Amino acid sequence: MKQSKIVVDTPSRQAWRRLRKNPGALIGMIVLTTMIFMAVAAPLITPFSPTVQILEYSVKPAGFSGKILYKKNSANPDQPSIIAVESFSEVGDSVHYTDPAGQPYVIPTSMLQGANKDEWSAEPTFLLGTDRFGRDMFTRLVYGMRISLSVGLISESIALIIGIILGSLAGYFRGGVDDVIMWLVNVVWSFPTILLVVAFSVILGKGYWQTFVAIGISSWVDIARIVRGQFFSIREQEYIEATRAMGFGTVRTIFRHMLPNAAGPIIVLATAGFATAIIAEASLSFIGLGVQPPTPSWGQMIKDGYGYIALGTNWGMTLFPSIAMAIAVISLNLFGDGLRDAFDPKTSQR
Repeated sequence: MKQSKIVVDTPSRQAWRRLRKNPGALIGMIVLTTMIFMAVAAPLITPFSPTVQILEYSVKPAGFSGKILYKKNSANPDQPSIIAVESFSEVGDSVHYTDPAGQPYVIPTSMLQGANKDEWSAEPTFLLGTDRFGRDMFTRLVYGMRISLSVGLISESIALIIGIILGSLAGYFRGGVDDVIMWLVNVVWSFPTILLVVAFSVILGKGYWQTFVAIGISSWVDIARIVRGQFFSIREQEYIEATRAMGFGTVRTIFRHMLPNAAGPIIVLATAGFATAIIAEASLSFIGLGVQPPTPSWGQMIKDGYGYIALGTNWGMTLFPSIAMAIAVISLNLFGDGLRDAFDPKTSQR
C-alpha cells in the first residue's frame, strides 16, 4: 500500500505563505531579484566596459545609434581601442572610413580586432545615451547598481553586527552593562548620521571599502536601540526563565531563543538601513567622498549630469540614475515590510 507523504507545516513554510499573499512584497522581491541578477551579470548584458570612452559620441541622447571599429590594443589585448566612424568600406586589405567630423582615414585590416567585418565593426545602440566622456549610460547604470547594492549589503551587515551585539547585551544584562552601552548609543545618536558618515569618510579616505566601512559604523544606533527594547520584554517571558533553569549559557539564550523572536523589527530596520545605505553611498559619491571615478556610481552619475538640467538638455544623465535609486529604495522598503509581516504572525492574518 502506497503511503502518503506527510508535509510538515514549518514556520518557514508559513512565512512564505504569508509573504505570497502580500502583493507589495512580491513586487519588491521581483524587482530586487532582477537588480541583483543584472548587477551580477553586468559583463554579459552590457555592450561596453563602464570606463570605455568614445569622445566623438559624448552627450548623446537616449536611443542614439553609432558605428564603431575595434582596433587592436597592444597595451590591453582584451579591451580593443574604439574608433567612431560615420561610414566605412572595406577595400582590399584596408578599411576606408570617415570620422564623425567628416575626415577620411585608411587603416589596414591587420590592425583591427577580429578576423572579419562582423568581428571588427559594430553598430551599437546607446539605450540611455552617453555621458560627457562618451561612456555608455546603460552600462554605467548597471555597474553602478553593482556598487550600490554591494555597498548597501556590506555596510548594513556591519551595522547589524554591531547593533545586534550591543543591543542584545544591553537588553539581557541590564544594569551597568546597559548604562555603558546606552551612554555610547546616546553619544553616537547625538550626531546626524550623514555627518558621521562624512567624518569617517574623511578619516578613512576615499574609496570603495572606505565607503561601506564609514556607512556601517555610523548606522548601528537604531538597531541597537530596537534590539535592546525587544530584549527587555522578551527577557521576562517564561521560556527564557526555563532556559536559565535548564542551565543554558548566555550566548545560546540570546542567539537561539531571544534573537529569533525579535526578528520582525530587526528585518524592517535592516531593509530600511539597506535603502538608507544606498542613498548615503550616492550622497558621498555626489560630494566626491565615496567611490572614486572612473568607477561608476549612481551618485557620481547624478553629479556629472545635474548641470545639464539647468541647460535644459540631456536630462536623462541625472534622471536615469535617480529613477534607478528610487526604484531600489522603494523595492527594499516594500520587501522589508512584507518580511516583517511574514515572520511575525501577530501582524498578519493567515
